[in-house]
Amino acid sequence: MTSASRAQPNAAASPGAAPSAHAAKLPHPAQPAHPARAAARPHPHHGALALVGLALLLAAALLFSLACGSHGCSAGDLWQAAFGQAQDDAQALASELIWRLRLPRAFTALAVGGLLALAGALLQVLLRNPLADPYVLGVSSGASLAAVAALWLGAGSWALTGAAWGGALVSTLALFALGRRSLATLDLRSAGPASARLLLTGVMLAAAWTALISLALTLAPDAQLRGMLFWLIGEITGSEPWAPALAALIVLLVLALAQARSLNVLLLGDARAMSLGVAVPRLRIYVCALAAAATAFAVTTAGALGFVGLLVPHVMRRLVGNDQRLLLPACVLAGGAVVVLADLLARSVVAPTQLPVGAVMSLVGVPVFLWVLHHAGEQA
Repeated sequence: MTSASRAQPNAAASPGAAPSAHAAKLPHPAQPAHPARAAARPHPHHGALALVGLALLLAAALLFSLACGSHGCSAGDLWQAAFGQAQDDAQALASELIWRLRLPRAFTALAVGGLLALAGALLQVLLRNPLADPYVLGVSSGASLAAVAALWLGAGSWALTGAAWGGALVSTLALFALGRRSLATLDLRSAGPASARLLLTGVMLAAAWTALISLALTLAPDAQLRGMLFWLIGEITGSEPWAPALAALIVLLVLALAQARSLNVLLLGDARAMSLGVAVPRLRIYVCALAAAATAFAVTTAGALGFVGLLVPHVMRRLVGNDQRLLLPACVLAGGAVVVLADLLARSVVAPTQLPVGAVMSLVGVPVFLWVLHHAGEQA
């Protein structure tokens, strides 16, 4: 064999060496062509069935919430209130109780739970951190601080709602101002440094607002202290205006689903998403605004009710996978059902005394979350 013939294979191998160095970065031919679908569909065949099951669970939770109260459960009272006519004062009182108290309270719990779960799912995608929840950005703490100040001044219900909205807005603007570089820049050399900086910015804001809340509680008059504490823990009374929160939940879910495919691509990393045509800085701001709005609506409706945005997305991700087209509606349905059942438990377990829903959520959520983490570690 001549030297020319020996050089020909080597020359043929030489051009192939450069592509082989990048072969590991290319998707396997057996994988789906669309990167978003390849990234997030562990359970593609069970997604629709899971959504139907969650919708039935939510419907059952609403029925139990309407039929049960501090004096037990009565399916007959619910049937009579829905389809019958009161025959005596007792039936009239039961119907009035269901329509005027239990139904608004159930819809309030549904809206608040759905908003917090939606915000938690969005933030966990935005920050690519499973510990992110609606309160990590400090929006809830800012709203709580403003509400505590309004309660201290003896403001009414509408003034309290306006103050909480103002606090949420100020906190969101402060987050955008302090984390503007994290929201508007993209580091192609490493995945997620901007998301980590944004997370830490929210944590520091929340710590600052919490410190001011502690000072306000220390200086508050004793007559107003109990109301402040119940509002900070999270409380649903049935007197809250549930219609704005429920309408906001529907609108925000539609807006989030409009970017579901881009969110799936974002799971692959900032650099990969940018190379696939996703405007990552703009998407970050969009998702952050949606999560902040959802948290503000929830906080102004029911106070600082926590743990829903952390627990529900974890469980739903194990159930339906990480495809945001399925995960986001699943979180809304499950979050609503969880808070409805927690509210039912809060007003039934030591009836006629009503417990704060936030305390019930924490007592139930902590062991459930630890169980989920334990089983996730075993499977890993």
